[in-house]
Amino acid sequence: MMNPEEIESVLKQALAECSVNVQDLTGGGDHFQVLVISSDFEGKSLVEQHQLVYAALKEHMGSERIHALALKTLTPAQWERVGSASG
Repeated sequence: MMNPEEIESVLKQALAECSVNVQDLTGGGDHFQVLVISSDFEGKSLVEQHQLVYAALKEHMGSERIHALALKTLTPAQWERVGSASG
């Protein structure tokens, strides 16, 4: 099993100017919801953004550590728009 802090640490090491929010959806340490904001996503499609996250976590995926991962990825500019729209 993995905890949210471990996932956050892996992603922050792999992605530039990265902000990460991880939630354990079931409390079992293997189903997570992750919000990642990174400048590495600039100019990339949603699929490419998700591929970057999966690549960073590849050694933990499909094992007993991470069974399911729900992703939301945004660039810093997208996050600014979302944040100002909800405020």
